[in-house]
Amino acid sequence: MKHLKIVLVLAIAVNVWECGDAKFGEKGEVSPRRRRCYDGSLPKRLKKRERKLSVDSGSSGEICHRLYPRVSCCPTRRAAYQILHRRDARVFSTNNTECARLLDEIKCARCSPHAQVLFHAPAPAAALHLEPHLPRLCHDYCREFYYTCRGHIPELFQADVDEFCQYYGRRDNGLCFPDFHRQQTRGPTTNYLDLEDEKLENINRKHKHNCYCVREVMSGLRQLVGAVHCGDGSQRLFLLEKEGYVHILTPGMELLREPFLDIHKLVQSGLKGGDERGLLSLAFHPNYKKNGKLYVSYTTNQERWAIGPHDHILRVVEYTVSRKNTNQVDVRTKRVLVEVAELHRKHLGGQLLFGPDGLLYIILGDGMITLDDMEEMDGLSDFTGAVLRVDVDTDCCNTPYSIPRSNPYFNSTNQPPEIFAHGLHNPGRCAVDHHPMDINGSLRILCTDASSRNSSGGRILEVLKGKDYEYEPPILDLNYAGSSTAPVGGFIYRGCQSRRLYGSYVFGDRSGNLRVLQKPSAGRSWQEKPLCVGSSGTCGNSISGQILGFGEDELGEVYILVTSKSMAQSNNGKLYKLVDPKRPPLPKECQRTVEPPELLGTACSRQCKNGHCTPTGRCCCSPGWEGPFCRVARCEPVCRNGGVCMEPNKCLCKSGYSGLQCERGERGEPAPEAKDGLLDHLIDVTSYLLDLTSYIV
Repeated sequence: MKHLKIVLVLAIAVNVWECGDAKFGEKGEVSPRRRRCYDGSLPKRLKKRERKLSVDSGSSGEICHRLYPRVSCCPTRRAAYQILHRRDARVFSTNNTECARLLDEIKCARCSPHAQVLFHAPAPAAALHLEPHLPRLCHDYCREFYYTCRGHIPELFQADVDEFCQYYGRRDNGLCFPDFHRQQTRGPTTNYLDLEDEKLENINRKHKHNCYCVREVMSGLRQLVGAVHCGDGSQRLFLLEKEGYVHILTPGMELLREPFLDIHKLVQSGLKGGDERGLLSLAFHPNYKKNGKLYVSYTTNQERWAIGPHDHILRVVEYTVSRKNTNQVDVRTKRVLVEVAELHRKHLGGQLLFGPDGLLYIILGDGMITLDDMEEMDGLSDFTGAVLRVDVDTDCCNTPYSIPRSNPYFNSTNQPPEIFAHGLHNPGRCAVDHHPMDINGSLRILCTDASSRNSSGGRILEVLKGKDYEYEPPILDLNYAGSSTAPVGGFIYRGCQSRRLYGSYVFGDRSGNLRVLQKPSAGRSWQEKPLCVGSSGTCGNSISGQILGFGEDELGEVYILVTSKSMAQSNNGKLYKLVDPKRPPLPKECQRTVEPPELLGTACSRQCKNGHCTPTGRCCCSPGWEGPFCRVARCEPVCRNGGVCMEPNKCLCKSGYSGLQCERGERGEPAPEAKDGLLDHLIDVTSYLLDLTSYIV
């Protein structure tokens, strides 16, 4: 009996000696009796000789020895260490230094005396059938690992940070990796302390839950008013400058030297702050790749209406891209769609956009025009404060557009039939959602607008057919939401880079604040919240200056247009791209093949040289031309004495005749009567054909 007592005492002492480093007292922590290696065996307390062998076995052994210096589940022979770290070589391989450091630590989780708990589910029924690559990670360590290694081990990171850490993170208050001692506690959700010689960034604080980053794309630009794409697969970004220039930014971030469109001699732009005159908007036809049509709005005071009570004219014009150069517009193809007289230089609007229905929407401000102003201008401003909807896909050569029969005032005698909605004051850019609202293809247009004609406050409107927004309540009153700065409209995000932002309306204000507006589901009210943008210390860039507007590229990503000055001549404009730091800059599923722009290849664009092509492909002849593709000239009055009309109102006379209509002979006297006889007639025809051949050659 005495010997039995001694054996029991020694067994208890050995057990306490092996498990002396265990943690006690914290709910959910592993007790000393539950310390087990990955294969279920007991961890081993290393002796001095084994510790030295572990250090000599290489860098991985040294790291694991430093993490678990006393009790470890790792073998002490060099070959065993190589086998241990060869298991995850296919997954745990990277050239990034910071990521490699974290991976080396995670490999050592199999050396932990708690390896069985770290790698297996708490309940036996939930045990994994496949051998797991990662242990259960502590929350902040998991986020650090995600942000550091997501771009270097893509097969591990197929979800955002919240989904990743929900799967691999600690599911309860139990043990998680790292389970070794560090110096500085990171917070209540961790169970480790920092290493002495490592200074890790606090990723939780650096990347807040709702924070995004901005990446500077281009600088040194003049005052930008827009950034749009043409939808032809070339992924070019078209930058609009207020003075009347449109430049091309290629997918390789190269700004082409020659402008895509140069109408600065036609554009009347304002220099002072608050003066909205200038190039206002650009919209490409949905079928631009085939017909090359684009639509531009700008302010001018040239040509007609040069004298009158107005200050300027807001003009909407159609252009066609050059037949010979895909990066340049043929300004000779100009066709005027709409002209609106304006008295004041604010509340102009002028944005153009195409909806999923293929119709062109023209958004106009009230121009701060009163009823007295409208009487003085004799009704020239019936379109002010309205959203116009027209169909540019018309075969009619006399009018540049037709009126959709579904317009609310199509048969009205009191309102212009072009009006889709009215009652707007100062629309600060609108956005159309290219995803239909329902199975019926309902359209959604969101606009930022001023609350009233003389108010600096703002509101957000959902533009619907036939509504009068002088009395219609907005979906969001920005004055009530706590903002007194003029809003700047943006876009409904339909990109791929950020999953969190998908379907949200991104907008801002002149002070540089960004916001998002979301509608969770049908029947629920809209929700507005600030959009957090990280500082330059966390993201590398930050917005500095006044927000002028927003842009959108062909992939649906959103851009921010910023300037530090209000003068149009200053080269302080910058273009930023909004990115989600929780996702790669360009995920694999978001990549699209860049298609080089192609020259126009339709029959009309190739052959219609004496007229213009409609968006539908019909060749409309210029004055003096007729026939298929406008190849036949027309002379009025007609050519006489067998002359042929080769150019408008210019005859090619036969030998012996002259004059505009070939009405005179060689000496200037009236031409003799036509000769009789078949032979003489054949001689005249032969002479005419010879003259015609000589002219053509």
